[in-house]
Parts: sequence; C-alpha cells; structure tokens
Amino acid sequence: MLQDTQNNNHFNQTNFIKLDTTISMKKYLRVFLFIAVLPLLHNCSKGEDPISKDIEIQNFVWKGMNSYYFWQSNIPNLSDTRFTSQSQLNEFLKGYNSPEEIFEALRFQPGIVDRFSWIVDDYIELENSFQGINTTTGMDFGLKRYKDNSTNVYGYVRYILPNSSAASKDIKRGMIFNTINGTQLTDSNYRNLLFSNSTNLNVGFANYNNENPISNDVFTTLSKEEIAENPIAVSKIIREGNKKIGYLLYNQFSSSYDEQLNTAFNSFKTQGVNELIIDLRYNGGGSILTATRLANMITGQFNGQPYAKDINGPNRQDENTTFNFIDTIDGGAATNSLSLDKVYVLTTNSSASASELTINSLRPYIEVVQIGTNTSGKTTSNRLVFDSPDFGTSQVTSAHTYALFPLTGNVSNVNDLLVPTIGLGPNILFEESRTNFGTLGDPEEPLLERAIADITGSGRFINNATHSVFEEL
Repeated sequence: MLQDTQNNNHFNQTNFIKLDTTISMKKYLRVFLFIAVLPLLHNCSKGEDPISKDIEIQNFVWKGMNSYYFWQSNIPNLSDTRFTSQSQLNEFLKGYNSPEEIFEALRFQPGIVDRFSWIVDDYIELENSFQGINTTTGMDFGLKRYKDNSTNVYGYVRYILPNSSAASKDIKRGMIFNTINGTQLTDSNYRNLLFSNSTNLNVGFANYNNENPISNDVFTTLSKEEIAENPIAVSKIIREGNKKIGYLLYNQFSSSYDEQLNTAFNSFKTQGVNELIIDLRYNGGGSILTATRLANMITGQFNGQPYAKDINGPNRQDENTTFNFIDTIDGGAATNSLSLDKVYVLTTNSSASASELTINSLRPYIEVVQIGTNTSGKTTSNRLVFDSPDFGTSQVTSAHTYALFPLTGNVSNVNDLLVPTIGLGPNILFEESRTNFGTLGDPEEPLLERAIADITGSGRFINNATHSVFEEL
C-alpha cells in the first residue's frame, strides 16, 4: 500500500482472499484517500424525497463510487446523468438489499478488470491495517491446491510474526498444514475456516507428500490477537569478499515506520554498503510517500525529480498528482541515502502495488535487477472513501462505519509506463522451493543466495531448474 500521512494517499495491497494469489492470516487492505468535495445529488434538494434509513448506506455507496471510481464512465448506472433527482436514485437503491450487493453491482468486470476494489463495514480496523495493526495468529502463509485434487487446499508457512501466538509455538517457515478445526481445507471453505471471526484456530499440520499432503498428527491451537507488525522484518549487512551487501526484508510500506526505515539505511550508509538487496517477496503495498522516501534512500541523486504519476478517474481529474523523490521524512529529518546506481529486488506473486511501483518507478533512473517470479500486476491506485457528507473522517459517526476502497486511478512511472496486468517479469527467474524454504535473511536462503551469487559472480547457488517449485494459487 502507498499511503501519505498528510493527504492520505495510498496504493492498495493486493493479497486479497482468493486462490489465484498468496494470502496470509492478516487482513490485507490498502488505500488511496482524498477529502472530497460534495458530488452530484449528495444532498437532497428542497422538495426531494428524503433518504430512508434502510438505504442510507447504499446511497453512500453509489455517491462514493460515482465520485471516485476509476471506471465510472464504464458503468451506465454510475453516469452523472443516470438520475435527475434524489427520488429517482432512491428508487434505484431500493433494488439492492445491502451495501455490499450494490457495491458489487457497480464494479467494472469484477475479478477480471477490477480485481482490487473493496467495501468494508469497519473503517477503524481498515485504518489500523494500513499501519500494520492487525488481528492475527501471527502465522503468515500461502495456499495451494493439491496436485491430484483440484478442490483440496493446503497452506505453507511463509514467516512468523514476533510476539504472536504462532511465535510461542513450534511453528517454522516452510511447514505444511491442511486442516483447520479438524476440517480439510478446500477451495470452497478456506475463507470461512481461515478468516472467520473465531478467535482460536486449531491448525492441523501435514507432510508434503509430493503436493498431496498427508496429516502427520501434529495439531496446534493458535489465538488471534491484535499485533502491530514492524514491516522491517530483517535488516542486516552481508559481507562477501570485498562486497558489503545491505539486505532489507520489507513487508509493508507503512508510513508509521519511516523513521525505523531511515535508521536501517543509516546503518547501511555508515558501514559502507556498496550493494543492496530489497526483499519485497511478501510486500503487498503501502504508502506512496514512503515509497518515494525509500527510493531516495536507495539513490539520493534524484531529489525533487518526478518519481510516479497518479492519473485519476473522470470525476477526479483535478486531483491528478505527480510524486517526486523526497529527501526528508516526517519531522524534517533527512533521508539516509546510499547514492546507488543499481539495486536488487526480490519478488513473488505477493509483491504488489507499492512494491511494483518501486521497481517500475526506479527503472528509468537506475538499474533494477528483479529476482524471483512475476509480481501481482496491480497498476491501479485506491482511495479510502468514508460514509460522511464530505467522504472524509471529520463527520463520520458511530452509526456510519462503512468505507469504500474503490480503484481510483492508474499509477505510472516518469515515462508513463504502467505495471503490466500480468505483473513485472523478473530479470532472473527463481522460485521459492517447496522443499527448501530456508531462513529469511540467511545468506543460504535460496532466493537471497541467488541474488548474492549474481552480485559476487560466485556461481555458488543451486541451479533453480533442479528445484521443485511452487505454482502459486
């Protein structure tokens, strides 16, 4: 997610609950937000029918989508001329039984063109997630279908959050699980089993068995707790010959942690790092402002130059924005810049949005060597739109906690190039192994090892063609 703490601009995080991408125990929702002016029909004119209680939220959904949605002109029912009065709009809204139902009806080719618009009934929980505060067991995972059964699903552990329920148990990266509360995971039940409001999950682990996991009779009960995750999961310096390689495993572009990010780069700078690996393999996005600061920490020689362009939908053209490289963080401290002309970035299909922006927007300026697999393919930006008269937070009440998370624009680099919808393809294709996940941050972890090998020219890495690799769902 790309997020600005002043004007609240965000890129969306894309690890949403579906089987064609990798997901985690955390709820991943990320946003763009601007305080809006009042749209057409937002208030009833004198003599108009009032908005009844049963369609108040539906009314908000229509007006929010009309005002912000990137594909507003592609949806006839969102046209500025579709309704000539609030009375007409009221009659239309009565045809939908819930806010969620009308929201889905107003999306443009959901799951095909629009893959990343959301509606939520609790904006506070959503805002917390932007800053890494989530209710979670602490077990971040991906999902895959069984090799011999297209309906059965298993999970694999990607990493464990510190100070979480999972961290207190003997759970390791790479472990396989296939049941929750005694029920086999399938492509029709995994959402309810893994993402319900239940505060406890009994996780049944399994042996890999050539992509057809078999229970190993190990069961662990995990509890969901509210945890603030520091996105700077690993920051270290790896010495290989005359190379001082900075390594950063960065899991979310969260503006709340910009100071810690700058501190990590201060360590890189003072210790003379001359190569840098940014690991975004599990980073679904975040703050645009944080992304521009990270870019300046990597470089430093392009301060003030255009970094990314956000082109909004038809009713928000006046809010089109160019984001420049930024050499300060909140509070005015200067970014600790390395002045590099080359950076390595590790990616998977879970690398999305602000992660993709970082690669795409740096490439016109420096060499970016992408190692891993294709990224998610999200070029679009989102905004958080609140259920209030001005769509902002100042007039939100406890009775109106719904918020929209519509796609609102396209974000390109300085050369107007967008991230392809199939994702950014790597310079060096290398997939995470099913049988050898390794330890994140360890120089012998296969994906990191491959990057180090390219930096040093050592050729010490295992040939990826010999690996049994994941086909991500």
